[in-house]
Amino acid sequence: MAIDKPQARRTFGQAATHYDRVAVLQNDIGQRLLERLDYVRLKPARVLDLGCGTGRHTAALLRRYPQARVIGLDFAWPMVQQTCRQRVHWRRRVRGVCADLEQIPLAADSVDLIFSNAALQWCHDLRATCAEMQRVLRPGGLVLFTSFGPDTLLELRQAWAQCDARPHVHSFLDMHDYGDQLLQARLLDPVMDCERITMTYPQVTDILRELKLLGATNAARERRRGLTGRAQLQALTAAYEACRRADGRLPVTYEVIYGHAWAGESAPTRSEARVSLDTIRRRT
Repeated sequence: MAIDKPQARRTFGQAATHYDRVAVLQNDIGQRLLERLDYVRLKPARVLDLGCGTGRHTAALLRRYPQARVIGLDFAWPMVQQTCRQRVHWRRRVRGVCADLEQIPLAADSVDLIFSNAALQWCHDLRATCAEMQRVLRPGGLVLFTSFGPDTLLELRQAWAQCDARPHVHSFLDMHDYGDQLLQARLLDPVMDCERITMTYPQVTDILRELKLLGATNAARERRRGLTGRAQLQALTAAYEACRRADGRLPVTYEVIYGHAWAGESAPTRSEARVSLDTIRRRT
């Protein structure tokens, strides 16, 4: 699905001041991603928090690597401002950058660790993003990320499909697509795994309100423009009610993808040798 980047940038910018109050899942999987660094022998001099949001995990990376300089990059300027504003006593070691993940404005071979939590699903071109990560990583550097798989918001997608044919929920890439693109970008030894997390809510309106507060609203280019009408909301609610559980709660599924890969040396040049069939025949 083609993403309307200006729209996504606006909604995340509007969410910057209250994002952390509702980003329970995002903060939780980010913490799990940080814990995976316990098993990595890496002493980075420069760390890139790709899609840093409000800087919650930027601060955690600073605590983990007190000698490193950390760059917090996000495509929404208010998010970058939050990162710098809330971490003022670390400002000398933190640089905030407003830029797109698909065009990272850093020099080649300039970063030792790329940490990216719940951001890559907003890439319009994952291939370009993986190529950029490979470009800025130094040989031996690590990229570590989370994203969301195709079963994310499954119930909401199915309920909307009963209302109209317009896209209301993003199409998320499969775990294997991420692995393939990492390999295509010449990143080494990619390791992928995933888990399903189910959150529950009392009403459909609570689900929609939280997504809006997160800034994770519909940013598909082919989305229906304008506000959701009362009749449409009633139809969505009726369709979603079929998912209500025995405990009276409405489920929301998230398929969380975890991945990492290493940067190697430059790709070796291909060599070619040609042997004529006549030579082979004479030898046999």
